[in-house]
Amino acid sequence: MLVRAALRCAARPGGQRPPVRGIHGSVRARSAMPSWVIDQYGRNEVLRFTRDMVFPVIHYPNEVIVKVHAASLNPIDLSMRSGYGATALNMKRDPLKIKSMDTEFPLTLGRDVSGVIMECGLSVSYFKPGDEVWAAIPPWKQGTLSEFVVASANEVSFKPKCLSHVEAASLPYVGLTAWSAINKVGGLNQSNCSGKRVLILGASGGVGTFAVQLVKAWGAHVTAVCSHDADTLMRKLGADDVIDYKTGNLEQQLKALPSFDFILDNVGGSTEKWALDLLKKWSGATYVTLVTPFLINMDRLGVADGMLQTGVTIGSKTVKHLMKGVHYRWAFFMPSGPSLDEIAQLVDSGKIQPVIEQVFPFSEVPKAFLKLEEGHARGKTVIDVVDKK
Repeated sequence: MLVRAALRCAARPGGQRPPVRGIHGSVRARSAMPSWVIDQYGRNEVLRFTRDMVFPVIHYPNEVIVKVHAASLNPIDLSMRSGYGATALNMKRDPLKIKSMDTEFPLTLGRDVSGVIMECGLSVSYFKPGDEVWAAIPPWKQGTLSEFVVASANEVSFKPKCLSHVEAASLPYVGLTAWSAINKVGGLNQSNCSGKRVLILGASGGVGTFAVQLVKAWGAHVTAVCSHDADTLMRKLGADDVIDYKTGNLEQQLKALPSFDFILDNVGGSTEKWALDLLKKWSGATYVTLVTPFLINMDRLGVADGMLQTGVTIGSKTVKHLMKGVHYRWAFFMPSGPSLDEIAQLVDSGKIQPVIEQVFPFSEVPKAFLKLEEGHARGKTVIDVVDKK
């Protein structure tokens, strides 16, 4: 899948983006659609297929309805299925407490989408029905394991021309998560990344495989930490050094290397206790972790106390490490159509390729969740939504 996508990207380089679009008509009236939903939090048995999910409606003039051709699963889908982050997400869904309790159910999971625009809100001028697009839908909205999904136009981007919908659906959520950590929070970009030493912890997962390709495209020297069976994949993606965390003491292996300018930590846990010692001191070097206690604190302590505890934690850690000459940061997924525009250009130029482990038809969504639960994936798990078998 990786090689095939690369060949197709090389064969058909992307062109310029279309100009500003006019407003176009709407899809025919419908009331229901097929979806995979949950009615309560739990394990895989809570997944339920229905043909009667309420059809999405445009409520705001900047929204679009997308016919889903493909979606993909991310670890956040497993977490949300079990109720992780429900307190914060429900606050975002209904901040004024206008609706009754349990308003999130039936809840559709899935964050990634690649598909075709079917309807545009009145203020949407850049897209029109029939445009092929991709997006990552934020977790407080209904997800993409449905025939149709509604999204804000500023969350949507034109799909890379060189990718199929199945290939494209593997990238938005992990791509935007890595982009948030590396560019928005970490401050790295095409103009300042060349020659920097970058360490990616947990490099063989979805975010990791994207991050390796991104910083390599920007000219960094990349050290990837993963298990031995991902060595070949990491080198295909451009990693200069690949460290097997199962062989010997990982901390000692990394300390034997020159210091790093930037660390992206997809692992967390005990890694945080020693990873910051690998950075170059007093040089602007930055450690960014995607493993934070924000949602856990909200679930455990409630909204007010959870936010307070989170603020105290990040503040104390930031000051502690700043006094040692390095920067400590947290990063989160951020939906962004403009960032996807930049990612699409990198994909169409052949600098970033999708990494897909397995594709499931829409009828086998529960099997796809079980596959994701196994862990140690070497690429994304994708759902071909138009494949109904």
